[in-house]
Amino acid sequence: MDLFESSLDTKHQPFAYRMRPENLDEYIGQDHIVSEGRLLRRMIQADQLSSIIFYGPPGTGKTTLARVIANSTKSIFITMNAVLSGVKNLREEIDLAKERLSLHGKRTILFIDEIHRWNKAQQDALLPWVENGTIILIGATTQNPYFEVNSALVSRSRIFQLKDLTKDNLMGIALQSLDNKIKGYGRYNIKFEPDALEHIVDIANGDARSLLNALELAVETTGESFPPKNNNKIYITLETAEESIQQKVVLYDKEGDYHFDIISAFIKSIRGSDPDAVLYWLAKMVKAGEDPHYIFRRMLISASEDIGLADPNGLVIVESAAAAFDRVGLPEGRYHLTHAALYLATAPKSNSALGFFDALKTIEKEQNSQVPNHLKDAGRDKEGFGHGEGYLYPHAYREHWVAQQYLPRTLQGKVFYNPSSTGYEAEIKNEVLRKREAQIESQNSSSFPEILTTAPPDKNRDRWFEKLLQGRGEILKDIQTTVFNLVDIRSHHIILDLNAGSGLLLWEASRRVREGGIYGLTSSLETLNYLQEYGNQIPEMERPIIENKKVSEFVEEKKGKLKFDIIMGRNTLINKENKLTYNEYLMDLNTPGGKVILAETLLSESTRLSSLLVDLSETLERTDQIALDLLIKAEKIIYSPDYNSIINWKEKDFVNWMTEAGYSAIKSQKKIYSEHRTITVEDIKSWIDPHGANINYGNILVNITEENELEQLKITLNKYLAGKYFDWKTSICFVRGTA
Repeated sequence: MDLFESSLDTKHQPFAYRMRPENLDEYIGQDHIVSEGRLLRRMIQADQLSSIIFYGPPGTGKTTLARVIANSTKSIFITMNAVLSGVKNLREEIDLAKERLSLHGKRTILFIDEIHRWNKAQQDALLPWVENGTIILIGATTQNPYFEVNSALVSRSRIFQLKDLTKDNLMGIALQSLDNKIKGYGRYNIKFEPDALEHIVDIANGDARSLLNALELAVETTGESFPPKNNNKIYITLETAEESIQQKVVLYDKEGDYHFDIISAFIKSIRGSDPDAVLYWLAKMVKAGEDPHYIFRRMLISASEDIGLADPNGLVIVESAAAAFDRVGLPEGRYHLTHAALYLATAPKSNSALGFFDALKTIEKEQNSQVPNHLKDAGRDKEGFGHGEGYLYPHAYREHWVAQQYLPRTLQGKVFYNPSSTGYEAEIKNEVLRKREAQIESQNSSSFPEILTTAPPDKNRDRWFEKLLQGRGEILKDIQTTVFNLVDIRSHHIILDLNAGSGLLLWEASRRVREGGIYGLTSSLETLNYLQEYGNQIPEMERPIIENKKVSEFVEEKKGKLKFDIIMGRNTLINKENKLTYNEYLMDLNTPGGKVILAETLLSESTRLSSLLVDLSETLERTDQIALDLLIKAEKIIYSPDYNSIINWKEKDFVNWMTEAGYSAIKSQKKIYSEHRTITVEDIKSWIDPHGANINYGNILVNITEENELEQLKITLNKYLAGKYFDWKTSICFVRGTA
């Protein structure tokens, strides 16, 4: 009963089975969980797996990933199919796993395909053995695990959500299959008519299994025989391609979460006054065989909840259409469904009926009744996958409407509904067109992607991070908060901290990211050792990878191998002479659509050293006054336009460098912080040391003054500033860009 059992005779195996990747290098797609640098890839390569659940539609690579793990691990790998196996089989495997662990110290990984098919009792039988480490569970399911898998198992497993493969992924799989001379068709002379292969990829609709089945049918039924005689060419026409892959059945389980997602999209599209999206989701439900009475029931609710008294006819229209449908039936009844849906989508909106619930709450308070908070989100997986995050509730905006996308990303801008110029439609036409234009303009606005991975809670880890982050001052906390508010970090992201320093950004990123990867760069071995010592408190596979390297060195080393979803840094541009080139380096490291967020001190707008002495000018002795004059002279040079590229730059310069480097959707924000600061002897030394690595007063003064004058300046600063408190102003510019 091994899903991965090999056979010497592979010619009778389905092509899709033969072409399953054996290792991560052959695996195509799902970059958000298995690309270079992410946790799952590192866990597989290091053979340090914990219990995990793969969740996603058919054909996206769940079982294939399990096969890759089976080929990579030194543990005993056992497979079971929930449809074919029961508790008896499970107990037998657990007994063997206990024996291996106790007698030989050998771990057992148990892969259960379609784990959602097991009932609660069967899943409960797994729990104690997962909990005590007898087995490491890998589950695969097409159903939302927060609905279909026991919460106790979910809470002890990392969840990786697999998405439909992109067209580029599918084309890569197709070409890989056609080139492979051992398992694929690389030994044969195969040619495609223009658009034939593209058609198979398009209709496969994100499903690798459908793609490979269609390729097998197209290749092996073209010509008189297969394999072809005398290496004859196999020429696949567009017509053959169309016959080989029929339109894919719409993925729709009336009892699964996809059912609820589509009806939710349909109702939200009505509420958002997008008739094109309404028709799309309605067509999807009808095509999949959804009960029209269910659709009418939901529209009757929307007619009162979202349209209400703004157009009282909404309820009348839906009720009449539902009655007409009962008299006519399918297929003509689809006109009545469409009639009702379009009316609601284009009707003016009002949610004044919700006033009833305010009245009801008042009555309940008067009666001192204890009732659940009925305004809570009823979804059980909001915290798990973040479904619904970022949705803009139209009733919260002026005119009860806000521009946002309701259609799938691939169909954004698609028009299904064209209002005529007669009757009621003539009245609404201009409004429909106006809103459609605004919808199109909103396509590039910030999106809120799903949470694609989750991990079991780890209280010890959380407590350690909480303790570590407690010691920050208020200014540092605000800098950290501002940086992380400008980016939407997900647990599967790969993040680079350009200047790990004290760990201000590094540790917060590590706290938030568990299934991705955190990388940090330092400027000294001392800092590297300090950070690594702290990092040893984090579980090994989740520790940040910290290196003592310059950004340019890191780029050259990682170019083409590793891409980052988010690049962040604090004071990384100081002392960089060519800041444009530096930002271009960062572009080479970002994933397409990835973000860079930098927090940079604007030295020209922060406290200047001379201002501290100017306030004391009346008490300065003559030699000290000469020292102050030298300081002011140095500052005139430092903050002159000639030094603009190093120190004397503004927020607009920062934005321009990012733009010229290729970043888009740039957002900048400037904050001025004030603190009561003690000046130390070490501060003064770093400011006037002529041999320092950084641009400072000493670098300038050594060229315009005598050595004894520079020494006098040092004496003056120590006499009046060292060990004393001053109000110190720091201006920091935060800039975010999208690659």
